[in-house]
Amino acid sequence: MSGTLSPDTIRAIEHDCAKLVARYANRNDAADWVAVAALYAPDGRMARPTAPDDWIAGREAILAAFKARPPRVTRHICSNVEITVVDADTALGESAMLLFTGEGAPKVGSFHDRFVRLPDGWHFAERRGLLTF
Repeated sequence: MSGTLSPDTIRAIEHDCAKLVARYANRNDAADWVAVAALYAPDGRMARPTAPDDWIAGREAILAAFKARPPRVTRHICSNVEITVVDADTALGESAMLLFTGEGAPKVGSFHDRFVRLPDGWHFAERRGLLTF
């Protein structure tokens, strides 16, 4: 598995995937749905923290789901990002999430990710959110 990769390669993959987690939060908060959907592989899938078992599959369906959401102001804070490199083209990730919406108490949860490297770089193959409280 990742044992055949150099430490520098592993660090580069970890960095690229962690940057994807941050980019997702920032583009989501900017309501830049085209940019958010582009972070997914064409056949990627996502499940929101409020519906962790309701998968939305495919970049176009993900874009449509974000566009269908009523407008709101948000701030996602993602931390405790941990990336595990599986091989040169696959990694797994987990991060803690704090969501502020201005509507009630903040939501606390996590994301569990599977990343895939495509010719144009790293993307989410799968992103599953879970709410803790």
